[in-house]
Amino acid sequence: MTGRFRRLLDCLCRRYRDRPAGQTIEELTIDERIPAGETATDIGTDILIVGAGPVGLYGAYCAGFRGLRTVLVDALPTCGGQITALYPEKQIRDIAAVPGARGRDVVDALKRQADAYDPTYLLGRQAVALAHSADRRPRVTLSDGTTVEAGAVILTAGIGAFTPRTLPAGEDFLGRGLTYFVPDPAAHADQDVIVVGGGDSAVDWALALYPIARSVTLVHRRGTFRAHAASVSEVLACGAEIVTGAQVMALHGDDRLREAHLRVDGEDEVRVLKADTCIAALGFISNLGPLAEWGVALERRAILVDTRMRTTVDGVFAAGDITAYPGKVRLMSVGFGEVATAVNNAAVAMDPGLSLFPGHSSEESA
Repeated sequence: MTGRFRRLLDCLCRRYRDRPAGQTIEELTIDERIPAGETATDIGTDILIVGAGPVGLYGAYCAGFRGLRTVLVDALPTCGGQITALYPEKQIRDIAAVPGARGRDVVDALKRQADAYDPTYLLGRQAVALAHSADRRPRVTLSDGTTVEAGAVILTAGIGAFTPRTLPAGEDFLGRGLTYFVPDPAAHADQDVIVVGGGDSAVDWALALYPIARSVTLVHRRGTFRAHAASVSEVLACGAEIVTGAQVMALHGDDRLREAHLRVDGEDEVRVLKADTCIAALGFISNLGPLAEWGVALERRAILVDTRMRTTVDGVFAAGDITAYPGKVRLMSVGFGEVATAVNNAAVAMDPGLSLFPGHSSEESA
């Protein structure tokens, strides 16, 4: 019997032992998720992952592959993190072997991958406090009073709680033409759209909306863009109007937005643009929330980790955008590798007799 098969069998035996009265062994493969709104008082698991975004979902797969029981916690009511909340229709192109896919499709695929090992999801609840049991196992209390005791905790909470940077000149039109998110690009079809910002989100939304909107104008206060070079080249060539060295001074309209007034460097007169929608893609203000009080070492609102993705708190690891270390690159593809490192090092920390290398997934089907 291989070590991996033994661990998977042990996991199944634990689930059977802890099953509800009357549940058969065949029913153990049925979804055992705990819906948001229901309260469990005390849960034990091998791995607790805080953050059910893409990196957290892949971490659940990695843990399941090793035969580890996994619980995922997220303050949002659905999986997917920022992708689901902010840009489910946005094309994601920085995952190896995926030339381009909608955000919602990436999340769906990652969740299906994780669900192969039946993790438990505790959604719509925030991880609030960290303590340790008598035998030094991390014990996390959630916002609904649930406590989760785990062999290890892995923090994959992205940038933490996020709020958009506002467009002061247009707050009165929020919900009446001003928006900070684009969950459904089709809602802007045949409209005059202004996108404000110079980062990846601004450029990506200009590219996504240009084929369906009546017009798209990209407004940026600087002369150069922060977005990926290839995306900048694409937006410059697509035909959208680009206004640099400009700021939105005011939005005007009646019950809906009708015009945007710009102050453009070198122009004496205010430039007036027709606008049905103004998308302010000015970035987000992040906040680690209660995680910042867990005793982990921080650097600029990120959690310091070592090469094993360990934090400075025993039994707590981290991966993805929430982490900091020399040479850190904040890409989803990097986060996938980080969480695999975290899971496998956590497994060895819980049982030093295990091999750090988990084996290859292809071996299971061989």
